Amino acid sequence: MNSLPVHRYQFNCRVTSPLNLNFYSGSMLRGAFGKALRKLACVTHMQDCKSCLLYRQCAYPRLFETPVPLQAQYQNLSQIPSPIVIEPPAMGSKVLNKGDVFTFNMVLIGQALDYLPLIIFAWQQAFKTGLGITYSQMELVNVVFEPEQTVAQIIYTNGTEAQLIPAPVFVPPVIASTHQLKLQFLTPLRIQQKGQILSNSMRGKDFLMALVRRYYFLQEFHTQDYQPPDFKAFAYQAEQIEARPNFKWCEWQRYSNRQKQKMIFGGVLGELELIGELAPFLPLLVSGQWLHVGNKTTFGMGHYQLLY
Repeated sequence: MNSLPVHRYQFNCRVTSPLNLNFYSGSMLRGAFGKALRKLACVTHMQDCKSCLLYRQCAYPRLFETPVPLQAQYQNLSQIPSPIVIEPPAMGSKVLNKGDVFTFNMVLIGQALDYLPLIIFAWQQAFKTGLGITYSQMELVNVVFEPEQTVAQIIYTNGTEAQLIPAPVFVPPVIASTHQLKLQFLTPLRIQQKGQILSNSMRGKDFLMALVRRYYFLQEFHTQDYQPPDFKAFAYQAEQIEARPNFKWCEWQRYSNRQKQKMIFGGVLGELELIGELAPFLPLLVSGQWLHVGNKTTFGMGHYQLLY
C-alpha cells in the first residue's frame, strides 16, 4: 500500500474568558482556524482565492481549500480532500470558565506536516481573536505529539524558546489479520448515496470504498510519487464483506458563517461490524482512525476507533 504520512497533535489550552461550547464544536474550531490561517498566509488580500496569482503557492488553499492540480487523474472532482482534520472535544454542550483547560486534536496528513509551525501560530492567533459568537479567548499551553501513545511527547511549550522539538516518525500500528472487526464511532459519520446519508442499510462495500477513496485521494493530492491502486479489485473484494451496522441518528444545530444562518446538521453514531476477508483493508482500517471517513472530516466527522 502506498505510503501516506499522518500524525496527530493535541493542543492543550487555558481559557482566559468564558467559552460556551455547543453540542459539536468542530465547525467552530474549523472556522476560527481558517480565518486566522488566511489572515497570516494571504499577501494579496483578494476576496477570491481562485483568481489570485498565488493561488497554487499559498499555504491557505493548500491546507484549507486544496485546489485541483492542473494534471490529476480525477479532474472532475469539484472538491479535493483537505490534508487536515480537526478533532474537537467530546460532544456535548458545556461552559468553560476562566482557568479551565480546553483540549482538542489536529491531524496533519502528507505534505501538511511541513506546515506545522505555521499551523501552531495560526491557532495562537485564533485564540487571541477568540472563539465562537462571543469571541472567547484562550492561550495555548503546549502541543503534544501522538497523545494516545504510551509515552506522549511535548513538542512545543508556549512561553519558552520558540522552537519545535523534532518528533519521531510515526507509523500507525499493524494489527494481525482477522476476519471480524468492530468499529466504534466517536463522532457522527456521513456517507451518502443518491443524496441520502446511509444508516443501518450501509453495506460493507459502502463503507470500505469510502475509506479507499479517501485514503488514495489524500495520497494523490498531498504526497509525491502517487501510484493509483486497482480500484476495481478493491470494489470486488469489498463486495464480499458483510456489514452489521448498529447506528442511531444524531443531529444538532450549528451556525454557518458562509451562509450566515443556523443549520441543522447530523450523521449516524454507533458501531459497525465488518465480517469477511479483511486482510486487503486492514492497513486502511488502521489508518482511518487518524484520517476519518465520510463527509465533513475537516471538522472531525467520521472519527472511529477499532475494537479488537
